[in-house]
Amino acid sequence: MPCDLVSRLVLEHPFVLASGSPRRRSILSGLSVPFVAEAPGVPEDALAGEAPAEHVVRLARLKARRSAQARPTGTVLGADTVVVLDGAILGKPAGPSEAGLMLRSIRGRWHEVYTGLSLVRCSDGAEASGFERTRVLVRALTDSDIETYVAGGEPLDKAGAYGIQECGAAVVERVDGCFYNVVGLPVALLIRLLNELGRARPADGH
Repeated sequence: MPCDLVSRLVLEHPFVLASGSPRRRSILSGLSVPFVAEAPGVPEDALAGEAPAEHVVRLARLKARRSAQARPTGTVLGADTVVVLDGAILGKPAGPSEAGLMLRSIRGRWHEVYTGLSLVRCSDGAEASGFERTRVLVRALTDSDIETYVAGGEPLDKAGAYGIQECGAAVVERVDGCFYNVVGLPVALLIRLLNELGRARPADGH
């Protein structure tokens, strides 16, 4: 039976996911939210002195705004997720070698996962944005564990070189906060922002 708890909050259709992430697509599908997905191709480099929360919200806004530009109507969702260790942002690894380095740096340690979300209503440019933060403890992985995980290819397209779903479930020992944030789409935050967008006034210039 379809679940309309989230889809009913989308007031302007189509609903567009400005992301190529299969994890985010899977979560939206599980929530029975009809959507189309497109990756806007925004550079994801951090700016000098940019805090993790500022970084993910800025990129989420850029992605949502870029996808919204070409649409007269609809609701666009932009998202960005990073792993943060000792204040340093860990993005997606450039290859297997960097993935192994990232995993060795976070094994046996707590780190943070930040996801920024941004919604844009295409008809009038209204926006609602925010971020979620979750603490994650990675298991004390052996070098053999890391080599096996990297060889499987799963870490190569994920911030911090791991995912909490699929094989990555064996990497994580404990989660303090929103599980879906670690996957890349914090559902409670999405619901809050959809409600905010429903009350938002048009942006300047509309």
